[in-house]
Amino acid sequence: MRVLGIDCGTERTGFGIVDSDGRIHRLVDSGVIRTSPKAPFQDRLREIATELRARIVSFAPEMAAVEEVFYAVNVKTALKLSHVRGVALLVIAEAGVQFAEYSPLEVKTSVVGYGRAEKHQVKKMVTSLLKLEREIDSEDACDALAIAICHANHEATRKRMVAV
Repeated sequence: MRVLGIDCGTERTGFGIVDSDGRIHRLVDSGVIRTSPKAPFQDRLREIATELRARIVSFAPEMAAVEEVFYAVNVKTALKLSHVRGVALLVIAEAGVQFAEYSPLEVKTSVVGYGRAEKHQVKKMVTSLLKLEREIDSEDACDALAIAICHANHEATRKRMVAV
């Protein structure tokens, strides 16, 4: 299955695409959609939507996964993040791609085996699981790949359970 993972952010939205059978994961593409904090917010949202649509058209994921909204100390930041997340979910829905949502705890548990894992531990495990020669430079892209791997793991488990 091909899975698109998205790590939403107003200045940097990470994306990661993996091919996986739930046990073996292969990197297809990853990167970061960067927007200017000086640009009007609606322009930034449009840019994120345009870039995500392009990735969906180019790579045709069967499924997508997005991190759930987490508690943030700054309410304004949480609201802006929710807008970006809404744009991502809309783009996924428009493309007819199935999607799932995971908490940061679920992603870390699925990828690292420990829900309170730190960023560097997630990076090391993503590198290992994808059998990469070097770590992904961007934390946003790495987080998006972790989200995609998490979904691939959950979906493979779900399919095995249905088959029993």
